[in-house]
Amino acid sequence: MDYQQEYERWCAQPLQDADLTEELHAIQGQKEEVYDRFYRSLEFGTAGLRGVLGAGTNRMNIYTVGLATQGLACYLLEQYEAPSVAIAYDSRIKSDLFAREAARVLAANGVQVHLYPQLMPTPALSFAVRHLHCQAGIVVTASHNPAKYNGYKVYGPDGCQLTEKGANAVLQEMNQRDLFRDVLRMDFDQALQEEKVRYIGQDTIEAYLQAVLTAQVNPGVCPKAGLKVVYTPLNGAGNYCVRQILSRIGVADVTVVPEQEQPDGNFPTCPYPNPEIRQALAKGLELCERVQPDLLLATDPDSDRVGIAVRDQGTFHLLTGNQVGVLLTDYIARSRTEQGTLPENPIVVKTIVTTTMVNAVAEKYGIQVVNVLTGFKYIGEQIGLLEQKNEVDRFLLGFEESYGYLSGPFVRDKDAVNGSMLICEMASYYKLQGKTLLDVLRELYEELGYYYNTVDSYAFEGANGMRQMQAIMEQLRENPPKEIGGLAVVGHGDYLLSKRWTQGGEAPIHLPKSNVLEYQLENGGTVIARPSGTEPKLKIYYSLVGRDEAETAALKERLSQALQPLLGQ
Repeated sequence: MDYQQEYERWCAQPLQDADLTEELHAIQGQKEEVYDRFYRSLEFGTAGLRGVLGAGTNRMNIYTVGLATQGLACYLLEQYEAPSVAIAYDSRIKSDLFAREAARVLAANGVQVHLYPQLMPTPALSFAVRHLHCQAGIVVTASHNPAKYNGYKVYGPDGCQLTEKGANAVLQEMNQRDLFRDVLRMDFDQALQEEKVRYIGQDTIEAYLQAVLTAQVNPGVCPKAGLKVVYTPLNGAGNYCVRQILSRIGVADVTVVPEQEQPDGNFPTCPYPNPEIRQALAKGLELCERVQPDLLLATDPDSDRVGIAVRDQGTFHLLTGNQVGVLLTDYIARSRTEQGTLPENPIVVKTIVTTTMVNAVAEKYGIQVVNVLTGFKYIGEQIGLLEQKNEVDRFLLGFEESYGYLSGPFVRDKDAVNGSMLICEMASYYKLQGKTLLDVLRELYEELGYYYNTVDSYAFEGANGMRQMQAIMEQLRENPPKEIGGLAVVGHGDYLLSKRWTQGGEAPIHLPKSNVLEYQLENGGTVIARPSGTEPKLKIYYSLVGRDEAETAALKERLSQALQPLLGQ
């Protein structure tokens, strides 16, 4: 693609979004700005599309969304006689516009559309796909990315994000078409009138909430404990569903962070609306100082992730996704053992970059831990496999280090509504025993050892950044380090080659191919490198075990410093 010619072609079009025309005029003569918008097309993959909002083939706009939807429509019409698609969207800038654009394209192609009439959490979309017997789903969101981003995720008929095979088929259809000439559209109001687009009713929303409630472990425990909660939806889509669930399980004392209650895609008080990051929770923590709750809950813009802070001796401590996942595993297994409802051969599913502490917890209760690649679709896939064998009751919990949890089969993606309910129930259960979640975590560390899991992220923005990130991964792949920070690398795995090498020789990795490199250290720790699937970042995951936090944190810093030269830092 000649980026300058493509830019001029866009300038010559009668664009239907005035913001795009204004932007194209503003960058005229600015070679780097033009290049960055047109040097490539946004990549469509298993995570759909994600990118910066704006004009160009490398931006999120009604034309790149339209082309992806046309590709999806063609793919579905080849596969199914009368396909239907459910659509949801969050609070991000232009999310509602992109959702309507997708609906217009699908309707013009003869694909039935079921559209949520207001913003809804991503897990509610996953639920709707299966509940309404759709062949696909779309949710317009960029999850926890900064405000300048938006995205477009596609789901299959199983409620999981699209498989690699499906994504490649959609991409092939997209590649055969021009985003201006070959995308069919119809008037949105006409599509509504002809019922080619139907709004999803309150009955489906209610069915989703009722399904979440079936995942309670100790119904009735919350009213007894009188749990006090501060909640922030971070200006996103979680406000209605999370508050409904908390009310229904008996958490009556909920204070919502006022600056972050209403939908606002600019995220004015948290430029990076990610509950993993302390700055995003600053307003919530400020309110906690005044309200003094037991717990702070924060859901990200599309409400599939939930972060928490716990009051402990007058101060508020943030817990990591790994820590919460371990606590939930122990809580569910402990409670169901007490009740005599723990199934035979129970299963917990986690990603390869998630803490191995859950393995130590699982061993106590005779639980099998299944490892999958990063991406909640792989956890959802495991639920589907259990369902095919009529063994879905074996599934206790799926979770990943990035604050995603799911404890029921009704959704096939991480679910912050379900997660918020379980966390509040768990906190209530222990509050009745005079314990905080931190108290319980410390007891587990004392019993099982101190597990330290953390992530370093290195940003590689723009075209040059992507090339640099790919070059670093190739260098690591071709020349794996023999030691890191003075610790010998005793084994390494390459998930792209599906091979693992240890002192005992070579062994296969029985997982789908993925651009992930893993290094096992002589002290039992691991370091994993993988490019993010949704952001221009290279992520380094550390999983270390030691006597205490100080020892493991110091070791992590040593390893991190040693890796800097290998990562071009």
